[in-house]
Amino acid sequence: QLFIKDLHFDGVPVRIYLPREPSAGKRRGVIFCHGGCGIFGSIRSHERACRYIAKKSDSVVVSVGYHLSPEYKYPAQTLECLTATVHFLQTADTYGVDPARIILSGDSAGGTYAASVCQELVHRTDLPKIRAQVLINPFLQALNFNLPSHQKNAFAAFLSRERTVRFILKYLNKDCSLKEPILAGSHVPESMNLKYRKWINPDLIPEVFKLGYKPPLPTSYLPRVHEEVPELFECKFSPLLAEDAVVCHLPDTCIVTCGHDVLRDDGLLYKKRLEDNNVRVTWHHVEKGFH
Repeated sequence: QLFIKDLHFDGVPVRIYLPREPSAGKRRGVIFCHGGCGIFGSIRSHERACRYIAKKSDSVVVSVGYHLSPEYKYPAQTLECLTATVHFLQTADTYGVDPARIILSGDSAGGTYAASVCQELVHRTDLPKIRAQVLINPFLQALNFNLPSHQKNAFAAFLSRERTVRFILKYLNKDCSLKEPILAGSHVPESMNLKYRKWINPDLIPEVFKLGYKPPLPTSYLPRVHEEVPELFECKFSPLLAEDAVVCHLPDTCIVTCGHDVLRDDGLLYKKRLEDNNVRVTWHHVEKGFH
């Protein structure tokens, strides 16, 4: 049912899925960024998902095969997703795609890249606008690892709270001894906590998701740790930290969260931020789903 081709978009490997059935008009386009913490995963690992999307939605799907860390250092992954997206927006007609109907999507770290690329493109007047973003279990902030979903799913299979931070440190090529202070929140100065409290705060999570939540004990700030991980405070890495001037221009958004996922609250907090900025949001919560 599909033509499948491996190509390069301005040097970035992609796999494109084109429905064989002739179309009356131009098709929709879907750019997909796979998950895997930036250190594993590939076009092949998400092959079935991309085929399914192409067939079920009758869309042309572009799966981005960005290069992985540590060989390609952060932010190479985000920048390659951006490069592939810009190329597809500029050449959509070549693939029978309506450039005004292209969505950007991704799961886990791929959701981070999709969210980041959408933010990067907000003020680009030389390109068609992204029609929508679909963020599946996205990772969106590295300031607070003590939100209700981190507590509830601290020991969840596959992506535990501890493993999340370990993967982040591996991705950024940092010393794993930083894990414990980051889990405790010692990497964030009080001034930054105060600034971002309006966006990253357990009080913003609906009560139904806070059953059994216990606020963590206060922790002391460690400047040495903060200085080791400046990347965690960049919008490329933590899209939840983007200013309202960017967020208010984002496209329609679909967010998928799962009940058994440490990252659940990242999705819930971004949903609230988008809604507060009058962005249309569709939210799907899979209560028994996991990361």
